[in-house]
Amino acid sequence: MKIWHISDTHTYHDLLKVPYDIDMIIHSGDCSNPRDPYNNEPEVRDFIDWFKMIPVEYKIYVAGNHDTSIEKKLVTKKDFEDAGIIYLENESVTIEGINFFGSPHTPQFGQWAFMKDRVKLERFWRMAIPEDTDVVITHGPPRGVLDKSYDRNHNMESCGDKSLLNRVLEIEPAYVLFGHIHNCKDIINAGMQKLSICDTWFSNGSVVTDGKFGKLTSNGNIIEIV
Repeated sequence: MKIWHISDTHTYHDLLKVPYDIDMIIHSGDCSNPRDPYNNEPEVRDFIDWFKMIPVEYKIYVAGNHDTSIEKKLVTKKDFEDAGIIYLENESVTIEGINFFGSPHTPQFGQWAFMKDRVKLERFWRMAIPEDTDVVITHGPPRGVLDKSYDRNHNMESCGDKSLLNRVLEIEPAYVLFGHIHNCKDIINAGMQKLSICDTWFSNGSVVTDGKFGKLTSNGNIIEIV
């Protein structure tokens, strides 16, 4: 199965170039921008209208921290399903024998959607992600993997979730797909990486760069599962 992984389109989905001959599209969240869920809703619905028109058999969406209208149920799972899109929120689906798990949760940072205290995430991921998962889809990255940014003092730091990394190392899925942490100044997070300590491939599908919204700096990643 050939999969196009994208994330963090932030209303600029129309600028993407849909690859030829793919079987599935997976979006790891943040199709929208506003914190206010009522202003956010039209952006999510516009994205759904675009997503449903792409002639690809399978489409999966996992929400992100900017998708506040989804958290508030102004846009629902049924809205996605009615458009032929699989929406995953802390749940799994099996497609052509491949087990996918999706969750929108990221560690608390500000007041956005689907955020959890880092202390609570260790138990959450261990309970939520099944042992037999082949592809883990989250909005945010595991810690230390394509997750670099600058803090308020302009020091580089890893922003990912250590608890998520712990669970991934336990079950070693084939792929972990995420976004959330964009390219930033001289830091490139978009792309794919494999760690020496496990066989899992990691994909950051974010397509924008901080401070340069409106021009895509990535077109996502292509992965293949045989």
